[in-house]
Amino acid sequence: MTIDTFEMSEETAQQSRNAKRNMRVRKMLYGIANHSGLFAAGSMFLFPFYLVLVVSLMSRDQALLRSLWPNPLSWSNYSEVINTVPFLKWTWNTFVIAGLSVIGAVISNVPPAYALSHLHWKGRQTVFIFILGTMMLPGQVTMIPIYVTFAKFGWIPSNLPLIVPNFFAGAFSIFLLRQFFVSIPSELTDAGRVDGCSEWQLMMRIIVPLAKPAIYAIAIFTFIGQWNDFFGAKIYLSGNPDLWTLGIGLTQFGNEHATNMNTTMAASVLFMLPLIIVFFFAQKVFVEGITLTGVKG
Repeated sequence: MTIDTFEMSEETAQQSRNAKRNMRVRKMLYGIANHSGLFAAGSMFLFPFYLVLVVSLMSRDQALLRSLWPNPLSWSNYSEVINTVPFLKWTWNTFVIAGLSVIGAVISNVPPAYALSHLHWKGRQTVFIFILGTMMLPGQVTMIPIYVTFAKFGWIPSNLPLIVPNFFAGAFSIFLLRQFFVSIPSELTDAGRVDGCSEWQLMMRIIVPLAKPAIYAIAIFTFIGQWNDFFGAKIYLSGNPDLWTLGIGLTQFGNEHATNMNTTMAASVLFMLPLIIVFFFAQKVFVEGITLTGVKG
């Protein structure tokens, strides 16, 4: 009886080990299949960027032949772009507009988002709905009145029409920050009020430090939007080439060098490089700001 029991326990233990081994194998195979699918999907999205980078390192003849790898590498394409057009000046103009716009967006959007999330006042929900309603208004509807207003101010051509509006809160940024602020427990602000803190101190010392991911997300959205902006820059800056941004300048460069695909792609790489660097260093807080927004009502 004892021997039979021992043999049964050994058999059960062996079956348990086999089951665990099979489970590990299945998990490993599932992981390989999952990562292979993600790698294939990622490769599809990265392939256009690969082509842009590769063509930017080709000679003109190689670019016309549509080769998949440059031989030899033509790094001179980048220096040609920088020396042919005032690329550094365009870059500086774009940085000035994008940087000041980020400052304006952060300063102007935090207070209304705080007022809509942690202050209790009559009509708060109505105002919030009205703000969200402005997001449904197409930009084409307000484009002409805004242009006429800036023209009467004497701001055309200048970069003020691209910078100043960011110092007035935007509906999307208010919505994003408000949703993040709501997820912060109200007990923290109530405790601060008991200790005698003003609303400004509560916002700056409690809410803003806890909401850094959302604020960084707003800053990145604003920076990318201003960096990629072509329509606004074309309207307000086209009359003064000294104020041109990269969007206008590279479009002009592409029109003049339409047959030189290698230098055109080199200019595109230089245009994308700052955005890639910004997102590479800020991707953690950017993802946190997006994923954590809207956790609570």
